[in-house]
Amino acid sequence: MFKLERWTCGRKLDASREQENERHMCFLLYAPKLYAHYERVMSSLLEKNPSLRPLFPNSVFAAGTFNIGPRVATYIHTDHLNYAPGWCAVVALGDFDPRLGGHLVVWDLGLVIEFPPGSLIFLPSAILRHSNVPVQDHETRHSFTQYTAGGLFRWVACGFQTQGSFDAQGLQFDMSGWERWVHSV
Repeated sequence: MFKLERWTCGRKLDASREQENERHMCFLLYAPKLYAHYERVMSSLLEKNPSLRPLFPNSVFAAGTFNIGPRVATYIHTDHLNYAPGWCAVVALGDFDPRLGGHLVVWDLGLVIEFPPGSLIFLPSAILRHSNVPVQDHETRHSFTQYTAGGLFRWVACGFQTQGSFDAQGLQFDMSGWERWVHSV
């Protein structure tokens, strides 16, 4: 079993707006090329359509979800609509003993990770099966997850149109699918 420390990138994290910059700095620190790719896509989307608003100021993620308990637990799943070579950011929230429940399980890697309240993890949730362990009946567990749908990356890559329209015009990507994957990671 792996333990994920409550303190990540130097400070305890929560789902507040004040901590948003810290979450993104962690992303930038650990995956600068991937972060830059997210930043380019979000900047392009916001520039193309000024009516769009970012999740938080300067956020590189397009969406966020609060999973409100009282005891949030998930079944084994992938977030198959998220950007496949990308990451989602998950913050554990609530009041629970992380030694007894709330663990993050990454099935494809054979990992069971203690995931205390206030912890942050970045996960390629579109390609790795994951779940979390229930907490005790008297405890609470919530989470806040940020992510971007793969369709938004494809929309921008296709010149702000569907891939069907892109293909119908006889257009082609500069790189193969594999090269785009490697470039993104």
